[in-house]
Amino acid sequence: MEAHPASDTVTEASVTLAEVDRFSALLRDLAPANTEQDALKRITAFEELKATLAAAQAKEALVFERLRIDRDALNRVPAAKRGVRAGDEIGFARKTSPGSGRKFLTTARTLTDLPHTFDALKTGVISEAKAKTIADELTDLGPSDRRAVDHRMRNSLGDAGIKSLRHEARALAVELAADDAAQQTAQAVANRRVTVTSLTNGMGHVSATVPLVQAIAAYEGLKTAADSIMAQGDADGRRHSQVMTDVFVERLTGQDTADAVPVEVLLVIEAESLLSVGQVPAWLPGYGSLPAKTARNYIAGNTGRVFLRRLFTTPHDGQLVGMESRGRVFPELLRRMIVLRDDVCRTPWCDAPIRHADHTTPVAAGGQTEWTNSSGLCASCNYAKEHPGWRHDIDGDDLIVATPAGQRYRAGPRPVVTKMSIPRRAPTTPDGKRDWKQALAGFLRPAPPPPPRSQPNPPSSDISWLEHHFRTRILPDSG
Repeated sequence: MEAHPASDTVTEASVTLAEVDRFSALLRDLAPANTEQDALKRITAFEELKATLAAAQAKEALVFERLRIDRDALNRVPAAKRGVRAGDEIGFARKTSPGSGRKFLTTARTLTDLPHTFDALKTGVISEAKAKTIADELTDLGPSDRRAVDHRMRNSLGDAGIKSLRHEARALAVELAADDAAQQTAQAVANRRVTVTSLTNGMGHVSATVPLVQAIAAYEGLKTAADSIMAQGDADGRRHSQVMTDVFVERLTGQDTADAVPVEVLLVIEAESLLSVGQVPAWLPGYGSLPAKTARNYIAGNTGRVFLRRLFTTPHDGQLVGMESRGRVFPELLRRMIVLRDDVCRTPWCDAPIRHADHTTPVAAGGQTEWTNSSGLCASCNYAKEHPGWRHDIDGDDLIVATPAGQRYRAGPRPVVTKMSIPRRAPTTPDGKRDWKQALAGFLRPAPPPPPRSQPNPPSSDISWLEHHFRTRILPDSG
């Protein structure tokens, strides 16, 4: 049995959305201010409006969760599963990842126990970022303790910065939760983790969330090792911070030196960029791009073992050529190609790392273990797909995600290597056809710079050494 909204609710919603569209059009076509004072007044008004909209959005998120629970109850979904994926649908509605939708819903729930904070948000006294900061610090408290801290902080909301609000809320929360401190610490230890974030210029950030005592011990161990290397004169021109960073990599990986990285770390690069002076950057699946010359130097100068595997792509959109298997579980090579193709979770707006190679049409429903019936998904999105009312479909190269609310969201394919001559295809483009951007894409590709007159051939350190390196050292992958 399906639950349906009443007709008067539909009419009221239509009127509200029409007003929102009208006001959005007003802002889109608004002429710029004529004076400095008017410009600043508008900036303030728009910032307060953003806060008001965030409060209204949080309220609607709670309404949607309640309606989803009621619908699930009418449809006889087991009580433990009712509404558990409401946050995912909210994320899609906000055009963000499912994980972001779940976090937004959690914040909205907490704000219901913070009347002063919520009032300050909806009236524009504080920003959404400040409200979220307070809610995040009070998530582990019970409703009565949340309200007590909210009442205590009511006079701090107006002129305090985010950092000040975070410290004040955290201090009050620790004071009220002193009896539960040991249990909360144990829970925090259970949530320890390591994450990687790609940065610009081919750099990356490794972050570990560990107990404070362990964090201090790790830092002091790295510092002591770096101090010893500097004292012995073995730094080879490196600064103390650089030595400390290299020791960090060496200890974590077991490598002799920080540069000896085995290329079991997948690195995708075009042949022209690898063996010539191509400018298309290399790609680290799941993490981002690496400048072509940096990738060449990295491979040429790597003292670890390097394995090569050729990948074949279609010329017009850069997609990998498919493979097929008869097994129920995706073979390792096919799974690796799925990861290379999708890069991150294939669900719209989700950038989480791929954990599961999934059958888009389940095997139980006749789906085959093959390239055209595969998706790289994070664990959460794969579990969401199994929840009542959710469905994944393939339309050409696109993934279609259908939700219990009847909404359909489309995710188009990504080129395996990002470059100017292959723009990402619009998801509405018919399969096998290229839109005008793709037709003219060749004109967007930057011309390679001419070699310097004094060096008619590419520098030996960049090309010749690399080719010699391939012939003498690199082991071809026979798999």
